[in-house]
Amino acid sequence: MSRVLIVGAGLTGSVCACLLRRELQNKVNIVVWDKARGSGGRMSTTRPPDPSSHSADLGAQYITATPAYAQSHHSFYSELLSSGVLQPLLTQVEGLKHKDNERNYVTPLGMCSVVKHFLSESGADLFFEHHVTGLYRSGASWEVERKAGASEMFDAVILTMPVPQILQLQGDVGQLLSVQQRQQLDEVVYSSRFAAALFFAPDVVFSFPWAARYVPDNSCIRYMAVDNRKRNTDAPGRGPSLVVHTSVPFGLEHLERDKEDVQPIILLELRKLLPDLPQPISIKCQKWRYSQVLTSVLSCPGHMTILDQPPLICGGDAFSHSNFDGCVESALSVVRVLTTSLTPTADVSLND
Repeated sequence: MSRVLIVGAGLTGSVCACLLRRELQNKVNIVVWDKARGSGGRMSTTRPPDPSSHSADLGAQYITATPAYAQSHHSFYSELLSSGVLQPLLTQVEGLKHKDNERNYVTPLGMCSVVKHFLSESGADLFFEHHVTGLYRSGASWEVERKAGASEMFDAVILTMPVPQILQLQGDVGQLLSVQQRQQLDEVVYSSRFAAALFFAPDVVFSFPWAARYVPDNSCIRYMAVDNRKRNTDAPGRGPSLVVHTSVPFGLEHLERDKEDVQPIILLELRKLLPDLPQPISIKCQKWRYSQVLTSVLSCPGHMTILDQPPLICGGDAFSHSNFDGCVESALSVVRVLTTSLTPTADVSLND
């Protein structure tokens, strides 16, 4: 039985784990490590300290399916819709530019529920607070080191974290990259932004009608959403949650500042936009250093193979494009290559 490590419990990593399990079934032991305290990555859902408020999506806000991907990734959308993980976006989003035949979806239990669904389907051994620091080739295996704890051996490794974190890994990765691969990875560019979630008491009622709103002509705030309205999941006895995303230029300008120093600036701008906003009972601020991919790896098939044997493969939105379907496309690409490497005679039949 091959032992495969997937580094990163975000969308690409979770879909990789699910597809590997369905393709190889009990022929593979799948292990997922993530340095965070929970799954989701940039599709994380934050729960308030006080359970009397709704949760909030600090990362991705909704999923948009183009007609092409609605067809080619039909099995993924059908699975998530039939299981209740996805529902159509029915509420008002001011400033949302609709394109012909595109469909928008929300997650009643938060965006993280998409990732949790695929991880659950995978049956993978999931470990949090496992921060990978180095990869060392050891015969036909990989020795993987982490910040705290003993190193472990794996037959194959899939890296799904942001590209700059791949390039920071110690060990053999840097030596194995070709000149072209190194150049391609160096040219990947991410946007950066801050996000804040404000949690309110159950008796709070907002005076504005929208569920979400894109904010034009504001140097700080680009987007706001009342998450329980956006998801159409108002629960009795729970207060609303309000999510605020900053603009990319603001994120870049303040990138090296602590989020605790940036939060008051965001809240001041928010008060200007919503002067009647009640006082929240708690606030969480998040810095997304790697928010969305602005420049992906050029001419890339959805993955990058650093070594054929033992397999070391990179995946994620940097190797496709920065949305749900980009991550799915990358996962499909990674698993095709890895399945062939682990079982050379296999007939790979992934649906895409």
